[in-house]
Amino acid sequence: MAKTSPPVHRTALFASAVAMLALLTACGTENGTTTAPRPTEADRATHTAGDTGSTPASRAVPSDTAGSASASARTDGRCHSSELRASVGRVDPGAGQRNFPVVLTNASDRTCTLYGYPGAAFVDASGRQLGPDPERAPASPETVTLPPGGRAWAGLSFASPEISGARAATPATLLVTPPDERDSLRVRWTAGAVPVGGDESSVSVTVLEAGTGP
Repeated sequence: MAKTSPPVHRTALFASAVAMLALLTACGTENGTTTAPRPTEADRATHTAGDTGSTPASRAVPSDTAGSASASARTDGRCHSSELRASVGRVDPGAGQRNFPVVLTNASDRTCTLYGYPGAAFVDASGRQLGPDPERAPASPETVTLPPGGRAWAGLSFASPEISGARAATPATLLVTPPDERDSLRVRWTAGAVPVGGDESSVSVTVLEAGTGP
């Protein structure tokens, strides 16, 4: 009579096959990719405790260089020459002096600021400067905020050459340079002769203030 395999032996073989199948399933899939085991609560706690706050490379947010430059430009509050328009107001004579308001207007579409003294120089038709640079009248500058269309002014003063006897010349243009800028704004000069040499030939300029003059 043929011997049959004991039931216990068949059960053991079946259990081994099931275990092998489970192991193959855990190690790979049909497309060859592996499946990472799910972290346990202990693993998650260890990762959290060791996190120093740095951003993993897989979750890093790319930097926006152009955006940073735009933000920098927006936060630069100084008015630039290209954003301003210069003009000279009506003369205010008094005690042998000739006083003119030099006005800077914000022609841009953003709010900007001015602080300090403007530069000024009289030049002839060929661009040659007439006389020395104006002296700065003592004062305490304050920041002037100009919204679009806003204005600030500084006083330009000198003794009338007809009274002072200073050597005079008639400029073609007044060059006005905003504070902390290098590019000048050109204003046609129509107010006659200015002192350019000799006694009583100094010209003075005041700090910028809000408005268009006294």
